[in-house]
Amino acid sequence: MKLILTQEVSGLGTPGDVVEVKDGYGRNYLVPRGLATSWTKGGEKQVTQIRKARKAREIATLDEAKAIKAKLEAKPVRLAVRAGASGRLFGAVTPSDIAEAIVRAEGPQVDRRKVELPTPIKSTGDHTAHVRLHADVQAKVTLKVVAEG
Repeated sequence: MKLILTQEVSGLGTPGDVVEVKDGYGRNYLVPRGLATSWTKGGEKQVTQIRKARKAREIATLDEAKAIKAKLEAKPVRLAVRAGASGRLFGAVTPSDIAEAIVRAEGPQVDRRKVELPTPIKSTGDHTAHVRLHADVQAKVTLKVVAEG
C-alpha cells in the first residue's frame, strides 16, 4: 500500500514522504490515526504543501539544533504531578506534559511529537526523555518527577 505521511512516524519517515507499507498497517493504524493519507495522482500537490509547512516549523540549521540541545541538557526539568503516598503516579507523564514543563523551565519551545519516552513514566524520581531536534541531533532531557503539594 502506498501512502503519504502527514506526520512524523518513528522508523518510517517524516511528513511529506511517500512510503510503501503493508496493507494492514496502513489501513488499521496509519490512516485512522491521521498519520498518513492514501496516495493519489493529485497527492503530489499535497506532498509539496506538507514539505513547505515542515520547512517553516523545523529547526533551520544543525548549529541551532546543537545550541538548543546544550540548553536542554544543561539542567534537569522539574515536573510536579499528582502521586500517591508510595510515589506512584495517578496516570502517567505524557510527552505533552514534558513539552509544557520544558517551556515552564524557561527552555525552548518543543513540539510534543518530538518527545520520545523509552518507558512510560509512572513513578516519582529521576527519568530521561529524548527530544528529536534535527535529523542528526537528539537531546537527552533529565526529568525530576515530584509529587504535587
